[in-house]
Amino acid sequence: MKHFEANFDGLVGPTHNYAGLSFGNVASFSNAAQTSNPKAAAKQGLQKAKSLADLGMVQGVLAPQERPDLYTLRRIGFSGSDAEVLQKAAQQAPALLNACCSASSMWTANAATVSPSADTRDGKVHFTPANLVDKLHRSIEPITTGHILQATFNNDRHFKHHQHLPEHASFGDEGAANHTRLCSEYGHSGVELFVYGQSATHTNAPKPTKYPARQTLEASQAVARLHQLEDESCVFMQQNPDVIDQGVFHNDVISVGNKNVLFYHEQAFLNTEVKFDEIRRKMNSDMHFVKVTTEQVSIDDAVRSYLFNTQIITLPSGEMAIIAPTNCQENPAVFAYLNELVTLGTPIKQVRYFDVKQSMQNGGGPACLRLRVAMNEQEVAAVNQNTLMNDGLFTRLNTWVDRHYRDQLTVSDLADPQLIMESRTALDQLTQILKLGSVYQFQR
Repeated sequence: MKHFEANFDGLVGPTHNYAGLSFGNVASFSNAAQTSNPKAAAKQGLQKAKSLADLGMVQGVLAPQERPDLYTLRRIGFSGSDAEVLQKAAQQAPALLNACCSASSMWTANAATVSPSADTRDGKVHFTPANLVDKLHRSIEPITTGHILQATFNNDRHFKHHQHLPEHASFGDEGAANHTRLCSEYGHSGVELFVYGQSATHTNAPKPTKYPARQTLEASQAVARLHQLEDESCVFMQQNPDVIDQGVFHNDVISVGNKNVLFYHEQAFLNTEVKFDEIRRKMNSDMHFVKVTTEQVSIDDAVRSYLFNTQIITLPSGEMAIIAPTNCQENPAVFAYLNELVTLGTPIKQVRYFDVKQSMQNGGGPACLRLRVAMNEQEVAAVNQNTLMNDGLFTRLNTWVDRHYRDQLTVSDLADPQLIMESRTALDQLTQILKLGSVYQFQR
């Protein structure tokens, strides 16, 4: 049986804006209050997804969340008609309105943690939506995320869906952005590397002092239990608190893995060699740890270019390629390093660049935009086929974006009542295109 690592990219929502909501995310804060282009953002994401499908990859899409989130605004005391709720929130609590209009669900690396059937005791693919409790604008996502995942992976024989973890800082969970699966082949059992920022119960353990550690050890351990993973297939590794304080808010900003390759910065982790030895022992096969030194690329350059917020994919030819943002080309140190990397004899032989600047300016690169799901051919066949990228879906989604998305949006525009109808009309049509059923509250 054939096995694949599929990528499910998040569709950028109609309210894509730069409100600077993510403390600890340098790009998000740096570009706060700029004018965004939701139409261009959505098309950039679609082009990346289609390009990977054209390379022979299994590529899908995940629907965005409904925004503005009027249900949360009503829950916190704003009342009246939809337009009145929006107006009152804009006048009395603009920061809360901004949070309820965020299009951050586009970064599906934070949608969930996924364990493939080759690793789980019941032989199913397991999904746990991330609770994202560290940021208000993201903490309102997991229920709808669960609905979208269940509508996309909608076969109980092959897929197991869990509720998100308890909504408390002790179980802060940011999903696949802090999780990498290492293996010799996608269909073979592998080692699931869970990276955490701090322990909630060991208060004297190392932790960052400037920016929050969004992932706890306790959350990672809970996900491993839910997914029925054996101890021998899990490694729990702490991210270096010093790099979190330099803007590395998720592990996928400082390392990325694929099959038996882990591409990482030398400052990424604590107890690096001890944990790498554990990975080698549990993998019981060759591993390639591709280290980037601070002399080659500084942490600042890595964060600004998103060198590690890239995708590493295995092409049908068997070669590995890095999918990088064009920002990496524009950074001299990073571009020089990537040109050298493909000559070093590692499994990484190619680098392909994509323009995802609308996402980058809000703090998310190519890796943020995708959720990886390793599946065999039977499981791929059990996925909602209307969500898998092909020529027809690419055309339909581009036409949908042209019809429903604005080409500029300011933070002040978020108070426009017309945005409610525009967004709901767009999402209602999208659920018909993708055959998702009623995943949004306004449809229920």
